[in-house]
Amino acid sequence: MAKFKAKKVENIEITGIADQGMSVGRTPEGEVIFVFGAVPGDIVDVVIYKKRKKTKIAKVEHFKKLSPQRLEPFCKHFTECGGCKWQNLSYEEQLRQKHTTVSDAMKRIGKLANLEIAPVLGSMDQKYYRNKLEFTFSSQRWYTQEEIDNSGELDKEPALGFHIAGSFSKILDIEECYLQNDLSNKIRNYIRSFCIDHQLNFFNTITQEGFMRTMIVRNTQMGEWMLIIAVTRDDQKKIKLLCKSIMEEFPFITSLYYVINGKKNDFLLDLDFHLYEGKPYIVEKLGSVSYKIGPKSFFQTNSIQAKALFDTVVNFADFKGDEHVYDLYTGLGSIALYIAQHVKSVLGIEEIAAAIEDAKINAAFNKIENTAFYAGDVKNLLTPDFIANHPRPDIIITDPPRAGMHADVVETLLQLSAKKIVYVSCNPATQARDLLLLAPKYDVTKMQPVDMFPHTHHIENIALLELRD
Repeated sequence: MAKFKAKKVENIEITGIADQGMSVGRTPEGEVIFVFGAVPGDIVDVVIYKKRKKTKIAKVEHFKKLSPQRLEPFCKHFTECGGCKWQNLSYEEQLRQKHTTVSDAMKRIGKLANLEIAPVLGSMDQKYYRNKLEFTFSSQRWYTQEEIDNSGELDKEPALGFHIAGSFSKILDIEECYLQNDLSNKIRNYIRSFCIDHQLNFFNTITQEGFMRTMIVRNTQMGEWMLIIAVTRDDQKKIKLLCKSIMEEFPFITSLYYVINGKKNDFLLDLDFHLYEGKPYIVEKLGSVSYKIGPKSFFQTNSIQAKALFDTVVNFADFKGDEHVYDLYTGLGSIALYIAQHVKSVLGIEEIAAAIEDAKINAAFNKIENTAFYAGDVKNLLTPDFIANHPRPDIIITDPPRAGMHADVVETLLQLSAKKIVYVSCNPATQARDLLLLAPKYDVTKMQPVDMFPHTHHIENIALLELRD
């Protein structure tokens, strides 16, 4: 196969955003190009350096005209960090672009050309909105091109921060991150300094050597904090030295865990979490429901917007109080528990058994007695026999992963013929596909996008489907 030759194209008008921080542009002839380094409204000359099937990837060579929607990024790590790719775009324009993403998917894939889609429900906070961050230790930090160009010989300085986009082994040292409450910065920076001062060496992914590996910081609106430290071996002297110092410096930490991870990957959920000090969980409260969140629990990472999303589900469902509800892909039952007070019963199904245990624990914690939770793949568990042994649903809530619902699940929903389906999605494209598959029996009557992740391309979307007479 011939090597693709870089090609310069002039006067590309940038019209939209895509994933991985890319923007979408068109040549004067209408050809679509994905561009790094531009925002909607820019007019640029680009160099196309990669071609994937019918997709062309380019980077900006020269700006002909800057977009009026451009902003100066507020984070010093913006250029190198793979996180908040759209800090350089006004939030109003971000919301408009996300609305376009939903609208295009519904028209192109879902064949819903005449559907009125509500404006995106924007995040109340555009900074410090996350309740969970994971950081990685590295024996050698990533140096920016500017640092390399301006320095002769660079020292091998350690890092505690985020992965460079597209790389597992390259870690950008983070001094200040605007994603989580600023106490997260203080905790991370203290731990970095303490470990360096006390020669707790950082992990090297190439040689698989080093002691400090990863750390996770979780917090809630209730002011509770959980810190999880992953190290490579069970050296109790070093673990106690570090953990004792952390608790003395940050006595407000509710739960301090450590994990021994000697594997070649950073996945922790298959390992034992050891509680060093504090409670085994932290508590988040949304509306009238309190959620115990353990070290392995999945929970929406933007608590304020999670409540807005749940309230939209309640609004769309318009519960009367006598409904039986199925909550598919329920996770730890966050939506199921939230709506329980509005209905007669809720049945939740989730593939991850540990999440179902969390759901049961949280039902008991809130004294909610009209819920039932089952562990299993929705497509395998939601069988005719299962349905026959449980109340038939009046309303179905479904919140599948990015891949959307399996075709067998869609077929089961068509057979169930519940009066309403409230479909929550983190991927408008697969949601639109599923809506089209449900179209033989259902009309999509409402749609509400919700922005859970400012400065990223991600968008949640809620659709109301109503059974035709």
